[in-house]
Amino acid sequence: MAGYRTRWAMVATMVVAVGGGIAGCTDENTPSGRVGDAASAASSAAAAASSAASRATDVWASATAKAGQKIEDIKGGVDVTKDVTLAAPKTADGRTTVEVTARNTTDSSKTFAVQVNFTNQSGDLRDAVVVTVSDVPAGQSGKATARSTHELPAQVKADVARAVRY
Repeated sequence: MAGYRTRWAMVATMVVAVGGGIAGCTDENTPSGRVGDAASAASSAAAAASSAASRATDVWASATAKAGQKIEDIKGGVDVTKDVTLAAPKTADGRTTVEVTARNTTDSSKTFAVQVNFTNQSGDLRDAVVVTVSDVPAGQSGKATARSTHELPAQVKADVARAVRY
């Protein structure tokens, strides 16, 4: 997540730097009032880009927090991330899906809550969802499908962020 924020901050900084450079490059025949307009426009564009970057970061942080909270709300759960595997992500109907397999190593039926994080090739978080694999019999595996909440880039990776058995 920190890498994602850093990249957005770098983009916002580049927009400010480029915008400032554009505002400083004028034709000698340009009336002076237009230079101020260009600088003002560049400043407004930089502010808008910074605001958009901040909102995007907040959205991803909110999605991750919401998914994480669902797992935090489970009482008496046991961390079983090592007992959960994911198939390769697929795209269907504009959404990315991934099959989740949870292996129950106990001697009684259990349910699993699994947080799946979808990241792009750069490792930036694009979505986070929680899927439930219900009533997995003792010593067996159960399956469920995690589905992204919105369209994602074609080359997306899915990882098990957390998994709890209860």
